[in-house]
Order: sequence, then structure tokens, then C-alpha cells
Amino acid sequence: MKQSTGKDELLQFSQFQRVGVLVDVQNMFYSAKHLWNAKLNFQKLIETAVRGRQLIRAICYCVNNPDIDQSGFLDMLVSNGYEIKTKELRNRMDGSAKADWDMGMAIDAVSLAEKLDIIVLVSGDGDFIDLVYHLKHKGVSVELISFEKSTNEDLIKAVDYYIPIGGNLLISNRRYKRK
Repeated sequence: MKQSTGKDELLQFSQFQRVGVLVDVQNMFYSAKHLWNAKLNFQKLIETAVRGRQLIRAICYCVNNPDIDQSGFLDMLVSNGYEIKTKELRNRMDGSAKADWDMGMAIDAVSLAEKLDIIVLVSGDGDFIDLVYHLKHKGVSVELISFEKSTNEDLIKAVDYYIPIGGNLLISNRRYKRK
């Protein structure tokens, strides 16, 4: 696995490579909030993921919480070129809530693999390690963009290229200072 040095590494890539970007929105939202007291800049995220190559699809996997109006957020994602997939938040009998997109993201990644040269996962979830190896076995390069502190180390080792999220991909929350 090669890690980004923060320098312009566009020369290592071909503008003809077909790229798909799959974003685990919940994972990124809570990591940005808890680690940086900030929000992810989705416009800069897609630019960083694509880096001058040919974007085929960019999909954000969101959880619909009926208690929160997310229409402005979803409109912003669409205006930045993302497709949206939503899943309803399920409340369990014990009072906890669940809405997990891991399986949906994996199915989409496998389905898209034959149409793409590179899949960029935007998640720190270690559940994707087996998916990464499967995609690589199919001949697809896998890149990862995530918050290093909240990313499974084995996931970072599994991918072909890793870009840690830093302040350059964040919108600071003026109400809080960074932890």
C-alpha cells in the first residue's frame, strides 16, 4: 500500500482510468465530528478521490433519520455529483438504532468492478477488508480515503493507495475547537 505524501501525484495516474467512489456517509460524519469537530467537505472529497481521472459513479450511502431534516445536505451531495442511496434508521427493542450500509456498499462495489479500473472507498470500517481483497483479485485497484485515527489498520494495509483525511478536506465547525 502506498500512502499519499500530500504532493500532487497526478502524474502516476492516467486520465483514462475509470473511477468509482463509494462514501460511507455515517462513518465519515461521526469521525469528522468526533475527531475534528468539523464536517467533511464533499466537494473537495470528490476532487481528491478522482484526481483528474474519469469519474464513472460516485455514490453516498446515507441513513435517513426521520427526526432530522437532511434535505439540504442531500441537495448539496447531488449538486457535487454524488448519487444518493438512503436507508431508514431502524429502532431496536433495546432502544438502540441500526442502519448499516456495509453490505449494500459491498454489493455495489462488486457489481461495478467490471466497469471500473479503480474503486475509492471512503470509510474506515474494517468490515471492508475482505471486499478489498476480492476487488483486487478481480483486477480492480482499491484506494481508501479516511480518518487515520478511526480507520482499521488492516484496511489501510490491504488497499493499493491510502489518503488520510486532514484539515484540507474539512469544514471547521465554528462552534467548537478541535480536540
